[in-house]
Amino acid sequence: MSFGQGGPQWGPGGTGGPGGGPTPDWAALAEASEARTRRRKWLMIGGGAFATVGIAAAVAITVVSANGDGDTTSNKPASELPTAADIPGASKDAEPSFDATTPPPPPDPKDFIASAKKDKAPLTPEGLFPGKSLRSGEHIYKKGATDSTSRCTSVTQSALGSVLAKHDCTRLIRASYIRNGIAVTVGVAVFDTKPDADKVKDEVKKGLVDALPGKGVPAFCRTGVCRGTYNAHGRYAYFTTTGYTSGKNVTTTDRKAYGVGDDLARFAFQRIQQRGEAQASAAAEAPQ
Repeated sequence: MSFGQGGPQWGPGGTGGPGGGPTPDWAALAEASEARTRRRKWLMIGGGAFATVGIAAAVAITVVSANGDGDTTSNKPASELPTAADIPGASKDAEPSFDATTPPPPPDPKDFIASAKKDKAPLTPEGLFPGKSLRSGEHIYKKGATDSTSRCTSVTQSALGSVLAKHDCTRLIRASYIRNGIAVTVGVAVFDTKPDADKVKDEVKKGLVDALPGKGVPAFCRTGVCRGTYNAHGRYAYFTTTGYTSGKNVTTTDRKAYGVGDDLARFAFQRIQQRGEAQASAAAEAPQ
């Protein structure tokens, strides 16, 4: 389709148009539309800013309320806060003090066997060497005769007896044990103080406690060579005399005889130590 020269025409500012009405002012309409658009944007931006301020205020109110928890002093400066004396329940009096108490140390068993002044438990052959036998590891020794005397030199060879007398031995208790043809007599000499017993141990060079036969232990160490040991614990010196009931000599390489003598010497030490432990335990349990 084409328009000819005789077709309708539109011109600026013309009054003609379809229906013969006035021609619109397009420039004015465009400017008004642009102004309305700018106004809506500012309103939207302004509204958003207002909403942001409102949220921030709500958060601030919430934080203050949470921190205060109803306490009107929470936002006050430090100079306006109550002092410790104004707080209910605060005491102006000094807190009570207590002296530090330390329980006394337990009694030392060695203290009880170091001196006759403290070592007061009964002292008898049966108390020192109880029962009918003793076990040392896998070895069991049968107990034979026992005895006790205040004449220490009467049951020892002279070399040992002279040292016992020098340091005032008050009693000598003996017990014999036997196993597989080897017999041992254990002698425990009693002194008033630990230094006396220590001097005996240091000064004895030779001499034995006399072997004690009886109650299943035949005579031994009447002839031949026997082995002797010397030691001390607390106010007690203790000795062993070991030999074969057959009269066979004990040599320095005789492990069996040496083992038996060492077992009985260890047993004597343990019995003296247990004596101290029993008295220390009784003292600890006694009412103060």
